[in-house]
Amino acid sequence: MNFQQLRSVRETVRRGFNLTEVAQVLHTSQPGVSRQIRELETELGVDIFVRAGKRLTGLTAPGATILPIVERLLQEADNLKRAGDDYAGQGKGTLVIAATHSQARYALPTAVRDFRAAHPDVQLRLHQGSPQQVAELLLEGEADLGVATALIATCPDLVALPCYRWTHSVVVPAGHVLAQEAERGVPLTLERLAEFPLITYEPGYTGRSQIDEAFSQKGLVLDLVLSAMDADVIKTYVELGMGVGIIAAMAWDEQRDPGLRAIDARHLFATNMTHVGLRRGAYLRDYVYDFIRTFAAPLDRALVDRALAAPAGVVVEP
Repeated sequence: MNFQQLRSVRETVRRGFNLTEVAQVLHTSQPGVSRQIRELETELGVDIFVRAGKRLTGLTAPGATILPIVERLLQEADNLKRAGDDYAGQGKGTLVIAATHSQARYALPTAVRDFRAAHPDVQLRLHQGSPQQVAELLLEGEADLGVATALIATCPDLVALPCYRWTHSVVVPAGHVLAQEAERGVPLTLERLAEFPLITYEPGYTGRSQIDEAFSQKGLVLDLVLSAMDADVIKTYVELGMGVGIIAAMAWDEQRDPGLRAIDARHLFATNMTHVGLRRGAYLRDYVYDFIRTFAAPLDRALVDRALAAPAGVVVEP
């Protein structure tokens, strides 16, 4: 048994049983991948994959039991390498952060700047994507930590550390009737908001589910004319007069958005929680702990270790 056999099994599942893609990822040939799998199956005495002719179509019952063990073995091998790098690298290395667009644009910059000043020998890599993509990067070991609002906390193989709560704001062009009403002290209601075409986030992004739920509970129709992943895109189309925007409050900047007005909407939509996500069982290099603490001061090393050691489903609060 060797690690190349284990990697062949893991990547076969990750790539939807497409051995051509597996071979590309592992920098080998398709026959080489097939041989590695067959040799492991022979050694274990069971078939790991269901076959239709020469094609692999799924996991057998023994394969479904074996796969989590393969994942753990490869994760521990990666942990061993990280531990060695931690002691040999003397503060040098690469920190890979996966984050949604809003977190990368509005929540992370100060922490990235301060971390970089304290750790000049650590190279930072930032991957932006949907909450689903952030979770996948963590689960596949492609990212050291993830920052997102949704999904991370619902994945049992990830540890979710609560960082901060945030709310939404409604944004309109300067001079818009809603801005005038806000200036006169008229409270904004969902019923009033529903009278306008709306622009907000795509489903799955930046608290969109809270927005949908609020309208649904009131029996109101969400007249959505445009959805986007990024608040800057939403604000651009609001400025063009296409509709009223609903964005994360942290995405509003009075100096950068002079042509817009923001109306506090915390009373309309439920509060959201941003989490730092870590892969359960992963070894964290010292500077990963430092970045987490820089981003969210209450998340010190002792709390992070407690969260990593806690059973799945147990939330460790700061």
